[in-house]
Amino acid sequence: MAAALDLFTIAAVSAGAFFFLAGSIGLLRFPDTLSRLHALTKADNIGLGLVVLGLLPKADGMLGAFKLVAVWLLVLLSGSTISQLIARAARREGPPD
Repeated sequence: MAAALDLFTIAAVSAGAFFFLAGSIGLLRFPDTLSRLHALTKADNIGLGLVVLGLLPKADGMLGAFKLVAVWLLVLLSGSTISQLIARAARREGPPD
């Protein structure tokens, strides 16, 4: 059973790292601000969710699992808030000349 949980942890954290990498590539490759924000926030939210899911079996009890989920939820909230503020500022300024 421990080996299966270890494999699950490795698979989930690796998938999360892949989404982080994909979001970083999207940040560098997409042409405009809104596309970059979309790629980065979506990939980071999924990536962090997979990392947290992979680390949950390794958590020290319910308090450790609650802390992991709380961090994930706080990052979801802050990431969406910041991306909304950046998108509004980008729309207000318009495209670069």
